[in-house]
Amino acid sequence: MGSELIYQEDTIWNLNERTIKNMNPKFKGGFNIMKVLDKDGNPISYTIQQTMMRINLKKPLESKESFEFSIDWWYNINDRLEIGGRSGYEYFEKDGNYLYTIAQFFPRMCVYNDTEGWQNKQFLGSGEFTLPFGDYDVKITVPSDHVVAATGELVNADEILTPIQLERLEKARKSEKEPVFIVNEKEAIKNEKSVVKAMKVWHFKAENVRDFGWASSRKFIWDAMVVRQASKDVLAMSFYPKEGNPLWEQYSVLRVVAHTLKCYSKYTFDYPYPVAISVHTKWIGMEYPMICFNGGRPEEDGTYSARTKYGMIGVIIHEVGHNYFPMIINSDERQWTWMDEGLNTFLQYLTEQEFEKGYPSRRGPAYKIVNYMKGDKDRISPIMTNSESIHQFGNNAYGKPATAMNILRETIMGRELFDYAFKMYSNRWMFKHPNPEDLFRTMEDASSVDLDWYWRGWFYSTDHVDIGLEKVKYLQNKRPKSSN
Repeated sequence: MGSELIYQEDTIWNLNERTIKNMNPKFKGGFNIMKVLDKDGNPISYTIQQTMMRINLKKPLESKESFEFSIDWWYNINDRLEIGGRSGYEYFEKDGNYLYTIAQFFPRMCVYNDTEGWQNKQFLGSGEFTLPFGDYDVKITVPSDHVVAATGELVNADEILTPIQLERLEKARKSEKEPVFIVNEKEAIKNEKSVVKAMKVWHFKAENVRDFGWASSRKFIWDAMVVRQASKDVLAMSFYPKEGNPLWEQYSVLRVVAHTLKCYSKYTFDYPYPVAISVHTKWIGMEYPMICFNGGRPEEDGTYSARTKYGMIGVIIHEVGHNYFPMIINSDERQWTWMDEGLNTFLQYLTEQEFEKGYPSRRGPAYKIVNYMKGDKDRISPIMTNSESIHQFGNNAYGKPATAMNILRETIMGRELFDYAFKMYSNRWMFKHPNPEDLFRTMEDASSVDLDWYWRGWFYSTDHVDIGLEKVKYLQNKRPKSSN
């Protein structure tokens, strides 16, 4: 897929967000589709039904055939802090600048798979996405004092970066112990005060990804370091305004992003992409291939609580971890939220515990889920429930499946057997579209352990162990009489 995007800072775009009209009736959300053309420039008939669009071909597309088309559209960027959503802009009143975190900004293909055919469930908000893999060639035109982060590799660095920035970037590719600042805080503050009319084109290419996201601001500090793997090196990077310091300078790339890649890869597979990026925003935590948007902002005086620190570390681990589930092991989020959120939360827990002894993980250990499990059954859904129909979304989609996997690892199967089977699942289904049964079958056939009873109890029902203690008797063995 290819696209070229141009924006000015005084231009408002439209975004394909969750049901925006329900959150803010004044915001006219959604794409404005202008035309759909075939490769020869001829109009193509199409039908829009809420968040889905069907292209009406003149004849069915046969197996192994291809069809080329283009879409002309426009949209408004929303104020993310005012109306919410996974993407948008944040305005910094003190210095009059914006920070853009842009995603879901173009019409994206639905998945066609072997089990369901077309995935055509509407986007209602809780159930996120199911998308096919593709190659992206994207050019983003921004003010020349902006710094851009995006899915993929920057292929025109020689054209848009200064000689000193290029030198620093090359140094970062060799630095394993300390991050290298391509744009430091002093330089970012200087950029905040600039007003330029010139534009630059940032050109990114990404192969075999299911989506594309990007961020842009003149406020960005940019640091990077290399993460070594057996198969390939990865450039870990973070982009953040001065408002993120001192937390982000201390933790983001050096400790959190690099640690996440190493830990997740140990339990699954080597991270296959060239870059892993964490972008600082206020409040939001959201993931896209190679890039994620994460909160964790100190107070204005630079102080922060333990809750803010661990909240930031946890969200970065979680969102970077989503590169594995579901960006590579590409489950259907619209139907089964737990297959990406639950499995990712399980690995997040393991990663947090390896990050720091006694890390205050929110989810994972069995005792963390007790209050939910013993609650009102009318307000508890089986894990195997559609994403839009779940009671207690966080507990059901994140906490309970994460706990289920942790119990399997620590109690039912043991670490060695579980880790082998889970790694087998991860490698077997990377860059594919697994269903829940694919996870269940792989965990069983890779371990030779019959787990049907476990899947049935934990995932398909809310049944509890129905055992009661009715009576206790005291038994005492009498000493036999001695014979004379």
